[in-house]
Amino acid sequence: MTAGRLLYLGYHAPLAALERSWREGGPLNQWITDRGRLAMRAAAARLPPFPTPPASAPRLIFLTGKKFWYQTAFCAASLQRHSPCPLAFEFIDDDSFDDDLTTEIQRLFPSSVITTAASAIAHLDRVLPAAYFPTLRSQRVTYRHLRKLTDAHAGRTGPRLVLDSDMLCFRRPEALLTWLEQPARPIHLLDVQDAYGYPAASLAELAGAPVPSLVNVGVLGLRSESIDWAKVEMAATTLIGRHGTSYYLEQALAALLLAGQSTQPLPVADYRLLPSESECIAPTAILHHYVAESKRGYFRHAWRSLR
Repeated sequence: MTAGRLLYLGYHAPLAALERSWREGGPLNQWITDRGRLAMRAAAARLPPFPTPPASAPRLIFLTGKKFWYQTAFCAASLQRHSPCPLAFEFIDDDSFDDDLTTEIQRLFPSSVITTAASAIAHLDRVLPAAYFPTLRSQRVTYRHLRKLTDAHAGRTGPRLVLDSDMLCFRRPEALLTWLEQPARPIHLLDVQDAYGYPAASLAELAGAPVPSLVNVGVLGLRSESIDWAKVEMAATTLIGRHGTSYYLEQALAALLLAGQSTQPLPVADYRLLPSESECIAPTAILHHYVAESKRGYFRHAWRSLR
């Protein structure tokens, strides 16, 4: 037990827990929210299976695992429920897949594509070898969010739409469906503030232009073949070397990829990040992305309208 570890356990961890409790309304409110979370997890196991989609069905991609599967299941089910056409899904392993989870994925979404951890590594060894992309390959191990770029896009072609699990769809997602049919420009959610984790000056220098504002990768659609992986490797190496690692590295790299391009931001009235509790109780938007304080409304209320 090092001095740093003792300091973390004795001071930083308890302080973080207290700050989180304050943000979430105190212990009673946390308990109510956790009950909603557990109810959602149980309800996900009772979702009815969807029909097998045709080979031509548009595909949506999730990074998921045992801890987050119930959220992924509700998000994918809500999108399928409000889509006029069958959807296909691809699920990328966050290193926690087991036989039970694989069986549940296949029950709920027949013929879905499952990218296991082993198959992802074998693929990346061919298209993104560690000898040439050491930062990306090492970061995807310790910072799993990066797999939404590396595992979803490297060595692939065509339009690929990657979504976060902590979202729900309440009406026909017209903009997403249209993009899947006609992906003229990259598509993304709009954030409530820039959350890139690195100085704007460094990002602009690496991009060769100012990066777009308010990019949120809860929804990110790109043509895989458009990604310059050597540029992404250089950018990641430079950012980490100058400023250290960041929880927002994936979002920063996505903003760099979009710099200088005409993009298709999703309208905030319909595709809403950080919905209020009243919006969670009676949704008016097409889609919610539940981050930070909106998790409370997500677990207490929003998912229940989709049972």
